[in-house]
Amino acid sequence: MTGHQARQGHAGTGPGSITPDGCAVELYARLSAGTEPEVIRSAVPPGASVLELGCGAGRVTHPLVALGCAVTAVDESAQMLERVRGARTVRSPIESLDLGAERFDAVVLGSFLVHSSEHRVREGLLRTCRTYVKDDGVVLVQREGADYHTDVPREREDSGAGCVIRILSADPVGDGVDEVRAEYVFADARWTQTFRSRRLSVERFEAYLGEAGLVVDRYLTPDGVWALARPGER
Repeated sequence: MTGHQARQGHAGTGPGSITPDGCAVELYARLSAGTEPEVIRSAVPPGASVLELGCGAGRVTHPLVALGCAVTAVDESAQMLERVRGARTVRSPIESLDLGAERFDAVVLGSFLVHSSEHRVREGLLRTCRTYVKDDGVVLVQREGADYHTDVPREREDSGAGCVIRILSADPVGDGVDEVRAEYVFADARWTQTFRSRRLSVERFEAYLGEAGLVVDRYLTPDGVWALARPGER
């Protein structure tokens, strides 16, 4: 565990450093990016400037750099940022990010961060997205699938990383929030992560973006997990 205090409802176990929100640095350095970079790349022009919020150990950052994007990668964990290569890195909480007058062709808020259990945190995340996107730019937000909180337990294989990812439970803790328990099993190591996630209908999700001055233009994947939004009125 790092020296920072763990966040309520968030914890992690396993080898190496673990951030206050329960993310294991070594785990996130091992996980594959899957199709996420291609989804993002389909929505931004070649050579686009991309602000990646909550980049972690560079799981998505590195493929985006390889695809020719100029990436500014933001995370509040120094241990995570030490793993990032080829991108400009900024250590900061997303909600209080200060990049002055800089604006980007695309702002990416992945890892289901929009489902934060705390309203003030979600509002801060989306406010940052709106602040740093160009007037003609796009904001790409990853949201949970429709059955994320009900299809449990479940598992899938991350063949690129050589591990099995299991969502063990999603137990209600009040106010529309579930405490989710996940397990990541490799041949040589095992990690667990517990975190809190707010259930969001499509209507509620789009309303929250609207409150931040963002308008959902379309969904980039058939399951509705990736949304493309554009700047609207604040």
